[in-house]
Amino acid sequence: MTDRHTAAGAPAASMAPAWAAVFSMSLGVFGLVGAEFLPASLLTPMAADLGITEGLAGQAVTATAAMGVVASLTVAALTHRIDRKLVLIGFSLLLIVSNLIVAFAGSVEVLLAGRLLLGAALGGFWSLSTAVVMRLVPEASVPKALSIMVSGVSAATIFAAPVGSYLGDLVGWRLVFAGAAGLAVVVLAVQLATLPALPPRGRSRLSTLAVLMSRRHIALAMLAVLMVFAGHMSLFTYIRPFLETITGIGVTAISATLLAFGIACFAGNYLGSLLVARSLRLTLALAPLAIATLAFLLTNLGASFPSALAIITLWGLAFGTVPVAWSAWISRAVADEAESAGGLLVAAINLAIAAGAAVGGLVLDLSGVTSVFLTSGSVLVLASLTVLAGVQTGRAPARA
Repeated sequence: MTDRHTAAGAPAASMAPAWAAVFSMSLGVFGLVGAEFLPASLLTPMAADLGITEGLAGQAVTATAAMGVVASLTVAALTHRIDRKLVLIGFSLLLIVSNLIVAFAGSVEVLLAGRLLLGAALGGFWSLSTAVVMRLVPEASVPKALSIMVSGVSAATIFAAPVGSYLGDLVGWRLVFAGAAGLAVVVLAVQLATLPALPPRGRSRLSTLAVLMSRRHIALAMLAVLMVFAGHMSLFTYIRPFLETITGIGVTAISATLLAFGIACFAGNYLGSLLVARSLRLTLALAPLAIATLAFLLTNLGASFPSALAIITLWGLAFGTVPVAWSAWISRAVADEAESAGGLLVAAINLAIAAGAAVGGLVLDLSGVTSVFLTSGSVLVLASLTVLAGVQTGRAPARA
């Protein structure tokens, strides 16, 4: 398949949508995000096998997210002369190598090295994904194509954590990561078969990010994003220790609970689109407030499995609205630099995930899992107040 653009970089007048290539992007999202989420469901056996605390094992999430921050900010500029197909193929190769390193890790240092490679692939992929999808289909089909690609996140949320937890109990956590490497091989094969040549276009500059952050409303929004995702991720990373020690359930019930969370998160994507159409500001503010309330409820009612299941399911529904709302914020409030702002958003999310997992791990080791949930809930309340205090949600004028 040849590139669908003229030498000047403009879209061809008539181009057939490359839906198979769009599907390969969604499959790539599934593989990357699925690998990112696996430690949440395998934390206990990973820690026991490596002889480390669960808080230290949780830093596998921190390592991935920290490298994701660096990659999301730099990959576009560092690879601006390389065909985008080759760059995406490189990310899939990194995904394979990362999962294999983790599967055979004999120490926490090797484990973290493997997760750093995953972070490079994950952050780099997301920083380029929207621009790539926009080149695969006609302009009128871009919204549909983006929704197909992002569906890989919901699919990973539904399957990775519960299936990882269940299979980890059956065959061990190492074979689960080996299986994730096998899935990455499938991703690589599909991308090689379907992605067209995508010669680089335009010039990416790191200076644009500084310009965006100099705008007060964008800086305030990024602060809110940091708190929302840090609060959520510190909760999600340590949900298994909570269910084991506070709720007192086994791996089968944990898998079922995580599956309920994932399905509810998928439904939350649709709910988010409805809420955003009514009020973007309220959606951005109410989602973290709802998750905070549920976190506080979980610390008081989580000893009962039915209560914990209901609360965690509602948590998944609330969190499902979050990525939809912040994507809508990009299109409305930063219309003049939507792509650069998208990269900045990815970096902020990855930084938040790293901070959330790191702080959550420290709190877990020092004060116990209940303190993790109380701390995270407090951060989420602050996020909601930050949105209400000054995050601009109106449409920004396009820059001439």
